[in-house]
Amino acid sequence: MHELGITQNIVAIVAENAQDKKVKRVLLEIGKLSAIMPDAISFCFDICTLGTVLEGATLEILETPGLARCRQCNAEISLEKPFGSCSCGSMQLDLIAGEELKIKEIEIEEVCV
Repeated sequence: MHELGITQNIVAIVAENAQDKKVKRVLLEIGKLSAIMPDAISFCFDICTLGTVLEGATLEILETPGLARCRQCNAEISLEKPFGSCSCGSMQLDLIAGEELKIKEIEIEEVCV
């Protein structure tokens, strides 16, 4: 399960950017064509955050759809898998969205003094 390693990297990046402040929420963007299982990331998140500034943080995942452009007719089509065909019959597609893995937002707990 490569999601464990991915989650460990996400936690390390967020912790570094939080600069020792408590993290309340993390929003990830995961493309449907990325070969990353959001459920596995969610499962690993609680384990990977134990003992870090992310412990107890909420993880939100936004799944982005796959999108490709046809080389033949230049149409944009949605994809559920990293391959497919256009309505014009062409299978020559360029992926333009859906392979992302981004840390979109980090919410830090602010302490008022």
